[in-house]
Parts: sequence; C-alpha cells; structure tokens
Amino acid sequence: MTTQPVRPVLVSLDKTETPAASRRRLRLDALRDVLADERTRTAARLLYRHGAFIVGGTRTLGRRVWDGRTAARYERMIRAAEAAGLLDEVEKWEARGAVFRAARHQRRMQLLAALISLPKAVASAVATGAGLLLLLGLLLAWANHDVSDVLAPTHAVIEAVRLVALVAGVVWRPALFALPWIGLATVWAIGRHARTAPQWALPPHQRDDGGPVTPSAVVVALRDLGISALRKAVEAMGDAGASLLSPIVIAGCGVEVDVTLPTGVSTNEIQARRRKLAENLNRHEHEVFITIPEAARTVRLWIADSGALDEPIGPSPLALDETLTADYRTGRAPWGQNLRGDATAISLYQRHVLVTGLSNQGKTAALRALALWLALDASVDFWIGDLKGVGDWAMFEGLASVLIQGPTDEHAAAVTEMVEAGVQEMERRLQEPPGTAHDPLVIIVDEAQVAFMNPQKGADGRPYGGSKATSRYFMAARRIHNQGRAVSVTLWQGTQDPTDQNLPKLVREGAHVRASLVVGTESQGRMALGDKAIDGGAAPHLLRQGLDKGTLVVAGDGITLEPGQSSITVRTHFVDDDQAEEITDRAKALRSGVSTLHKLTPVRDVDPLADILAVLGTESRMRTQEVLQRLAERDPGTYRPWTPGDLREFLDEYDAAPYKSDGVMVVGRDRVRDAIAKRQAA
Repeated sequence: MTTQPVRPVLVSLDKTETPAASRRRLRLDALRDVLADERTRTAARLLYRHGAFIVGGTRTLGRRVWDGRTAARYERMIRAAEAAGLLDEVEKWEARGAVFRAARHQRRMQLLAALISLPKAVASAVATGAGLLLLLGLLLAWANHDVSDVLAPTHAVIEAVRLVALVAGVVWRPALFALPWIGLATVWAIGRHARTAPQWALPPHQRDDGGPVTPSAVVVALRDLGISALRKAVEAMGDAGASLLSPIVIAGCGVEVDVTLPTGVSTNEIQARRRKLAENLNRHEHEVFITIPEAARTVRLWIADSGALDEPIGPSPLALDETLTADYRTGRAPWGQNLRGDATAISLYQRHVLVTGLSNQGKTAALRALALWLALDASVDFWIGDLKGVGDWAMFEGLASVLIQGPTDEHAAAVTEMVEAGVQEMERRLQEPPGTAHDPLVIIVDEAQVAFMNPQKGADGRPYGGSKATSRYFMAARRIHNQGRAVSVTLWQGTQDPTDQNLPKLVREGAHVRASLVVGTESQGRMALGDKAIDGGAAPHLLRQGLDKGTLVVAGDGITLEPGQSSITVRTHFVDDDQAEEITDRAKALRSGVSTLHKLTPVRDVDPLADILAVLGTESRMRTQEVLQRLAERDPGTYRPWTPGDLREFLDEYDAAPYKSDGVMVVGRDRVRDAIAKRQAA
C-alpha cells in the first residue's frame, strides 16, 4: 500500500531579532571592519612573509644538503636534458654523475678504513704525548735540580683541560639556548635571499612580476619545449615564429594568447608539457593554463602575473551586502572569481549539482555558499543530509524542512530514505495537472560517498548503498536526475575522491553542473568533470593541494563559459560559519517559520524481485521487453525509467540474469523464485 508523501509541518517563529543575535551582528561588523583595514592586511602580509621565509629557507637548505650528499642534482639535469631532446647533454651529465658516485664511494671507503685504525692511532697519540711530557719534565728537573718538576708539564696540561671545561660549562647553556635562534635566523636569511614568500606577501618595491610576456618570450618558450617538429618549424620561419601567435591581450590578472600549431604538432603534446612551458615563461605551473578553443590545431594560453593567484580574493557579496536577495528562476548565485579576476555567478534553476574533490579542500564551503544564496529566496525548500556530521550545515536548523546530520551507517540509511521521499514527492508533482506551479525543492547530500558505501540492508534484503541497480540510494538519485527538474526537484551532491564505487558513472553524468576541487589523478578528474572537459584543458588534478583550497574547475550548464571552452576555473568566496549564521538568520526572517525534521518516515520499500515475480505470473519465461512494460504499468514512478540494461544488471546481482530463448532475451520465473528463496534464507 502506497503511503502519502511526507509534508513537513510549518510553525510560526518570531521575526524579532534577539539581543544575542544583535550582539553577534555587532561583533561580526567589528570583525569585518578589522579585516578590511589596510593595517590588518599589512600585518598579515608581514607575518606570512617572514613565516614563508623560514619555511622556504628550511626547504632550500634541505635541498642543498640533499644535493650535496646525493646524486639528485645530476639526475635532475639528466631529466631536463632528456625532456629538451639534448642527448649530448644527457651523456655529459651521466659522466659527471658517475664521477661523483665514484668519488663518494672512495671517501666512504677511506672513512671506514680510518674508523678501523682509529683505536691504534689514538693509543699511539696518547703514548707519544705522555712520553713528550715526561721527557720535558725530566729536562726541567735536571735544569732546576728539583725532582718534583718531572710532573710539572703534566700538571700544566691537566690544569689547561680544567680551565677549558670550566669555560665550556659557563658558555654551554647560553649557547644551547641561542643555537635554535641562530638556526632560525640562518634559514630565514636563506629564504629571504631566495625570495620564497609569494609575490603578494612581499613589499611592493620587492615584487617581481616574473618578466613581461612578449611574443618573442612565448615563441622561445614553445621552441624549447622539447618537441622536435615544433622547434624545426619555428627555426624555419622567416618571422622567427611570430605568425604562430595571435595578439597578446590583457585578461584579468594575466595575459591571453592563441597559438596556432604547425603541422606535425598536436595540442595534446603542448598540454602534456604544461610545467616546462610555465618554467620557460618564468612562471610556476599553476600560473599557466592551457585550453583548446574552437579553432583547429590551436591552444589558448592564459599566463598569470607572477604571484597573482596566490593572493586571496575578497569576501562573498553574501557577507557584505545585507540587502542581497535571491531569485531561483532568474537569479545567479555569486560564487567567486574566474582567473581573469571577473565575478563569476551561476544559475541554479532546475539544475542538479555535483561538487567533488579531496578532503579538506573546500568542498562543503563551495556547496554551502550556493545554498546560502538560494536560501534568500523564501520559496525554496531544503532537505539536507550532512554525512560528515560536524555541524557544517547546523545553521540550516529552522530553515531546512529536513536536516539529518551524522557520519554513521544509520545516518546514511536515513539520508537514503530522505532521497527516496524526494522521489515520492517528485512523483506526486508529476501526477498533478500540467501547468501546476511547484515551489523548488533542493535535496542536498554532503559526503555522498558515505551513502554509496553504506553496507546496511533493508528489511527486503536490498542494500542502502552500492553502485548498481540493487542500491536504494543509487536508484533514488537516478530517478531524481531523470525526472526531477521538470517539477523543480533537484539533487545536489558533494563527494570526496571520486571513484566508480563512491560515485557511479550514471549518477555523476546526471548532474548539470559538475565542479571539482583538487583531485589526485587525471582519471579522477575525468570522473568528476567528464572526458570532454579534461580533453578541452580542464585539469583539477594539477591544482595544488592545500594552496589552491576553494579553487574549482567547473563544467556543464548554468555558468558562463568562454566561447569554445568546456570548463572554467573559479576561485570561490569563503563564507565562514559566523557569516553563514548571519545569512541564514536573514533567510529565516523571510519565512513564516519552518519546523525542521531530523528523520523522515520511510517510503514504501520497492522490492523489484517480488514485482518481477508478480508480473511473470504463471509464465515460465517472458520477454524482457514485456517484463519492463508490465513493471511500468505496475509502478510507473519506479520502473518507467528502467532499460533492458537496468533489468539485466539488477537480476545479475541475484544470479537470475535474462537469457536467450528462441533468439530473444527472456526472464525465467524459476530463476527469480530461487533468487527470492536464497535472499530469504540469507
């Protein structure tokens, strides 16, 4: 029997601002003024600069020591020469490395030999010294006619040793105290000389923009990439390769130029040498972005001003403008800045969202920033499942109709039931008369990998988690992706470290907006954004873990892309917890009051095995197409989206897969019945 959809109960809340909220607002205003003060920024740059000098100096000193003790320098030069195609240089550095290793081996052998002969040498030195002192004493005794003078030289040496020990005892403690500070000053001086602090933290008169990006610099950088066909083409051109380049134009905090490659050189070869190209342009790897425009055999280079991407962007407009409002249908959420430094906004109207990335890189903050903006539209309802459970979404209490927080398998099961309730609400809306207006329902699942990896099973034996058709969460997410946007039911998911197990292909490809923070490998980047975006130059796997926290590579619909581009890199605004509470307080004031539920009544459990057996009736076997048709008639909301592949995948999990009979694929009644019996026995 089908239960009615869950309808959250609304209660009225007083809109009057409490004294505690007023004090919190004053504190936030004061904090915002302090952070905006130029003296605060100057002090922060000063602290960061000298800290970077110490860390960078330590790293530089460690590298120097390592290079001096090992053959790392020679190996590095060999790799560089190989990449440049300079075989003569490779042989030269290999010979130097061999000489270094031979000399190091000889020194180690000499040291071992010295250690073996050391006791004998010490004993000989002691005996010789004692003999000399005794001889000197005899001469003094003979000259002074005093036998006691025989030991006078020995007493003098003992007294000298005592004085040295006395001085060392006095100096030892101060030296021991001063030694760490001397070491700290040493690494600071090394870091300062090497300028290991980012450009934005340096005083204006010490900043180095890395040199101007001129046509000749770009051509030389391309020529020296180690691509033989490119080098020969540049050297053969009468204009020294200038015809390869479009005009260099200023683009935000950098410049942009299109490069038309000669025949024999592919765009993939240029993309694969991003680091070398950046170094040839006197930039770091993260300061050069390579994308593929619409023109054939062309790459587009965006080259940042040195250090510009290390400087943080400003606060979110959500935190600065208390009068800001949102409109689900026509508005665009302020999300951050693109690499040009222009404000980047995104439309969320009827769009499913997926945000992925490694842990602690800003995934929740990026997803929450969108929800905070959308909360300023009073017509939007939120159902939120936070499977991290550390309070990142706690400010939505009294704003979201459903808020489930916790990391356990039980919480994951409750979130799965919440998404299934969303499916039921979607089906209710679909059955209403055409043209019926629906308020937006946004279902958010943060740390969705916990739901996919949940090992628990329901009463019917179906697993809550998993990446196949037997998984309740997987099937619920797919059904919302298939039909939800038509009635303004959308699903937003955030997940860590995307793989086929914790982010199945059919689910990730159902999102209209796909965004990725830094990931570990290119294959994970393809899972997060899709092949088209990665082949077009998107590279979330090349972002720097920790340093590029909050930087997203975004692909899909809803965000403005450059012509011919399949992705955009966005540096998102960070909204901290206090600012988020202030924004949600404004959002709550727009509503008449929301009673937040922390668990929903589970919807009717769908048992596909039992339904398949029911539609088979007394037939020993039935064509798969007919089975699908009867299932769709039995439960349209559940089975209408099923394909023969879905049916085969589901039954294969229970060893009851369709088989061929008389040239057509059929489902066997005995196999399905045996599968139900095995499940009940388990």
